[in-house]
Amino acid sequence: MKKILLSACILLAVTQVSKAQKGFKPLFDGKTTSGWHTYNKSTAGSAWQVLDGALHLDPAKKGTDGGGDLVTDKEYGNFHLKYQWKVAPKANSGLIFYIHEDPKFSATYSTGLEMQVLDNDGHPDGRITKHRAGDLYDLVKSSSEPVKPIGEWNSAEIVSKKGQLTLILNGVTVVKTTLWDDNWKTLVAGSKFATWTDWGTFKTGKIALQDHGDEVWYKNIMIKEL
Repeated sequence: MKKILLSACILLAVTQVSKAQKGFKPLFDGKTTSGWHTYNKSTAGSAWQVLDGALHLDPAKKGTDGGGDLVTDKEYGNFHLKYQWKVAPKANSGLIFYIHEDPKFSATYSTGLEMQVLDNDGHPDGRITKHRAGDLYDLVKSSSEPVKPIGEWNSAEIVSKKGQLTLILNGVTVVKTTLWDDNWKTLVAGSKFATWTDWGTFKTGKIALQDHGDEVWYKNIMIKEL
């Protein structure tokens, strides 16, 4: 009887997970960098290694092709993105989205918005308001900080639909804002991006995992187009 009950519980849990992920498609297959490339290049930089089902940026393994921000081959407009991340001590990274890939822009952050990935206590950015883990980088401070200790996996979500943006960290909604309206323009005008041509204006774009020169891991990256 106990075995039957255990099997039933396992089946229920699997069914619930399956329902929760319905409509989501993996952006990372857990084995290769297929579907990704370094920004403004055709292949993925050698510093991005697949390790234990995760994309691992190891700065020590940068070869002649280096690392660089890893971007999706495809662009997305309205979407619900889920992913997990963890960082090494004193590390900085980010999930950047609505990126316009063009040689006239030198980096993903030249056009894209960022949900910050950070060791809040170990990296200098942790002392800057709107630069901490979960923040909409340099624009909106997280309403709370449910970030996990260094070395533990954090679960994050970005939901963007018809200009309504929500950032979720470890099941807690930490940022809600509206994109591209007058209030958005005011936010941008008060940020470091105020004079950056075309920054934060694209309504479709690529998604990137940032190479900030520090060790970071990403896994279970999946998306649902809305």
